[in-house]
Amino acid sequence: MRQPRWRQRGTAPDYRFSLANERTFLAWLRTSLALLAGAVAVDQLAPGIAPVFLRITLCVVLALISAGLAGMAYRRWAQAEDAMRQGRELPFSWILLVMSVVVVLAALVLAVLIVVRH
Repeated sequence: MRQPRWRQRGTAPDYRFSLANERTFLAWLRTSLALLAGAVAVDQLAPGIAPVFLRITLCVVLALISAGLAGMAYRRWAQAEDAMRQGRELPFSWILLVMSVVVVLAALVLAVLIVVRH
């Protein structure tokens, strides 16, 4: 497999930093999988928690966020590796704030649905 261009520039960073970056990438993937599992759980384990349209909408939103986060994980990993190789500051990403807001909103929606149901 051909290496990306950014791996051919600059100097290889200390392997400890590369491994830390990889661990962060894997944490993002775990978070993505957890969101996907949450979508499946709401759909399969709580069919009566909300009207079908609302439940399906919540599941689809969680699944789409999961897919987006998995895609962003690789992009962020590559950007951090490139920045380390070039001796630049690590990149800033708004995705962290966006993901936090979305998870808070999903949790609030689920909490309201649970309280209303009981």
